[in-house]
Amino acid sequence: MSIGKPQPTALNARTLSRVLEVSFDDGKEFSLTFELLRVYSPSAEVRGHGQGQETLQTGKRDVGVVGIEPVGNYAIKPIFSDQHSSGIFSWDYLYWLGENQAQLWQDYLERLQAAGHAGETGRDAPMQAKGAGNCGTKH
Repeated sequence: MSIGKPQPTALNARTLSRVLEVSFDDGKEFSLTFELLRVYSPSAEVRGHGQGQETLQTGKRDVGVVGIEPVGNYAIKPIFSDQHSSGIFSWDYLYWLGENQAQLWQDYLERLQAAGHAGETGRDAPMQAKGAGNCGTKH
C-alpha cells in the first residue's frame, strides 16, 4: 500500500444507471459513467502505442459493464458489453478520472464534433473500422 495515495474503500457497478461508484479513504467519492470509462480506457486499442495514435471512440452511449475482474491489489479490469476488456484501470487512474471527469467529458464531446459528428451524435455513431496503417497488434 502506497503512503499518501488514496486507496479504494468501496466499488459498486450500477448496471441499470450504467455508473461505477468508487469511494476512497480520503473521503472522495466518484460516479463514473460506463461510457466515460469505455471512452477513456487505458488500453492500447483506445490509446494506441504512442502520442497521436489514439482512436476516437464512438457509439458508446449505451455501453454496459458485464463484469469486473480484480488485477492484483492495484487495479480492476472491466469487461464492457461491446466485448472490450483489455483496459486495466489502476486505482490512481480511476481517481484521476473522477477528479477530471467534467473536463474529460467536455474534451470528448469536442473531439466528436471535430470529427464531424453534430451535437452528441457521435455517442451513437458506429465505430469506424481501422484501415491499413494501424499498428498491426491484436488487441
